[in-house]
Amino acid sequence: MPAITVYTKPTCPYCLAAKALLSHKGAVFSEINVEGDSAKVLEMIERSGRRTVPQIFVGDKHVGGFDDLHALDSRGGLDVLLAATV
Repeated sequence: MPAITVYTKPTCPYCLAAKALLSHKGAVFSEINVEGDSAKVLEMIERSGRRTVPQIFVGDKHVGGFDDLHALDSRGGLDVLLAATV
């Protein structure tokens, strides 16, 4: 069962939206707050190649940010991806 990891910052509205969408889907995820933690920021950049939050991973698969997550959900792909985590 792949773990879901979300790199976030507390004041980021897109982070809140991503966590809300995942929660609405019943997904259990780990949140990594990168605010003020340069080591976690570097980890996120190395894993995703991106500097913005949120960055969402299902196992080793990089889903992307909130827009990517929302687009995946709109295509029906999020439910399929999350079903693989149960």
